[in-house]
Amino acid sequence: MELLQSGLKLRQLQVFRAVLRAGSTRQAAVALGISQPAVSQHIKQLEALLGVVLFERSTNRILPSREAWELLRNVELALTSLDRLEASIFAMKNEERQQIAIAAPAVFGFVTLPKVVATIRSKTDSSVRSISGNYHQVGEHILSGRADLGISRLPVDPRLFEWAPIGSAHNVCIFHPKHRFSGQACVEASDLVGETIVDIDPEFASHQMNFNALRFAGVEPDILVEYDSNGYEVGFVSAGLGVSITNEIIAREYSAFELEARPVDPSALYHYVAIWQRGRTFSSTLEVSLDAIRSAFADCLPANDIAPDMDRPAIAARRQGFLTFMKPRPVSLKR
Repeated sequence: MELLQSGLKLRQLQVFRAVLRAGSTRQAAVALGISQPAVSQHIKQLEALLGVVLFERSTNRILPSREAWELLRNVELALTSLDRLEASIFAMKNEERQQIAIAAPAVFGFVTLPKVVATIRSKTDSSVRSISGNYHQVGEHILSGRADLGISRLPVDPRLFEWAPIGSAHNVCIFHPKHRFSGQACVEASDLVGETIVDIDPEFASHQMNFNALRFAGVEPDILVEYDSNGYEVGFVSAGLGVSITNEIIAREYSAFELEARPVDPSALYHYVAIWQRGRTFSSTLEVSLDAIRSAFADCLPANDIAPDMDRPAIAARRQGFLTFMKPRPVSLKR
């Protein structure tokens, strides 16, 4: 099979990947079920086509060059996509079950995605592949075809994606149950004086918003540890090492940790959406999967937070009083 106009052949890339994985042409030949000279020939042909030396050769072994390792990343991606394509075509022809790939930040694997998978499993014969990443990476997974659906946050590019609203959230401060904030209805910037803070990496917009608000109030934050992905902060907060500012939707994923939370003032409003590639035709299984995502979020949020037009702010009433996490409820397999 020839790929595009480059003259590259699928078999050459498969052999190249096998050599990198196995560490030798001999072991790659065993894994592929072909002769060692055939492996060497495929590698030489690939090098000739690319005009790049992929392996340094000595008497008894070959050593991958820097270019070989760089090429491997893209080869892995391409071959994995082809493997999925082949499996999908086989499933369509034989009317077998479909695998649904959902991309989302890893934090949603605590509570939300298990509910989504349970619903999909109860209504279809399909399996689910969960792919993690930040919001930008979720979009890339969708556009590359690695994922069918994604969980993301507005804004998203309407030229590339379509979406369905799944929830809105304000900021909250999460803390250990024995913390002094348990006696407060709301956490303000002045309350954070003297508090050690578990903070998301400065490259995130939420960091800039939170700390601009603190500094505007004359409070210089005492950052104990920075984390680069939602989910990491919960361990530090559970250990009583500090407090952290997140939003209600992310905080709901931490229900098993029995933390407490209070609304933060000032706060921002975040809109969460399920996304897919623009123009995508939905199968019945994808319809079920999208509905499962929306239902899983609706199950965790007050009904008024699911705003169809994404313009209505989350109800102000929930910002009065305090929010205490409950243990996860059993997943209902029938709605």
